Amino acid sequence: MRVDFYQLSRDPVERVVAMLARKVLQAGERLLVVSGDASQRELLSKELWRAGSEEFLAHGEASDPQPDKQPILLSGEAEAANGARMILLADGQWRENALGFDRALLLFGASETEAARALWRQLDGKEDVAREIHKQDEQGRWRAGG
Repeated sequence: MRVDFYQLSRDPVERVVAMLARKVLQAGERLLVVSGDASQRELLSKELWRAGSEEFLAHGEASDPQPDKQPILLSGEAEAANGARMILLADGQWRENALGFDRALLLFGASETEAARALWRQLDGKEDVAREIHKQDEQGRWRAGG
């Protein structure tokens, strides 16, 4: 399993979620987007609806009918009713059951930096977990390292 840490510095979380969700769909995968904040999930949903003319980012809330049909599922819980093997933690909060997915994407801002560092150290040495940090430059490009 792999954990990708995305350090938010330039673009707002909703824009980064839309960018990552598009990549997941292009790879033919499903995605679970988790945030414990209902208002943040609503904001994320609006951004996914208007994520650009490239393609529609089909999604729904876990509480909506037939969540299993959604390629992108927004939820307050880290449970993939849509069968996703990839989880995106949009609220900066780690959930231990994210380790049960093939890949976890943790987005974090300045206020979650210390918690992200502690998680990085906690995952260090786990044989079955690969880690990678992604940072955004001034031009908006994401760079991987670490």
